[in-house]
Amino acid sequence: MVDPAAGGGLLRSLRRLVDTALEIVQVRLALLGTEFEQQKQRLFDALLRAVLGLLLLALALVLAVAFVLLLLRESYRLPALGVLALAFGVGAWLLLRSARLALQSGFGGPFALSLGELRQDRAGVGGTRAEDGSSRSETDAGEP
Repeated sequence: MVDPAAGGGLLRSLRRLVDTALEIVQVRLALLGTEFEQQKQRLFDALLRAVLGLLLLALALVLAVAFVLLLLRESYRLPALGVLALAFGVGAWLLLRSARLALQSGFGGPFALSLGELRQDRAGVGGTRAEDGSSRSETDAGEP
């Protein structure tokens, strides 16, 4: 016959298992939210720096071009303007490329910590099953 106390123990174990699973999901969602906030702050900081840098660069370029053009004779001003425009174009391209590299996600992409934790969870669940199987085979091997 089935012991009635064993059914209550099984139900209690099942409830604890569900509670633990829900707690793990809650912790992972909290970690995901934290990582999302960090990504959002990093993006805002990078964009703010890029906009301010571009504004200051544009102002400096206008002043530098005006200064250089005023220093030159009338006949050299037009070629100097072309050379300066080319140099500033190359510089702007390099700066925009470096800003793009800074905005790219590093360390395994966005939400790398959450994905790593989920991988560890899956490995832990898989490792628990493997350990259970190995412990059964050892105990079975010792029995006649």
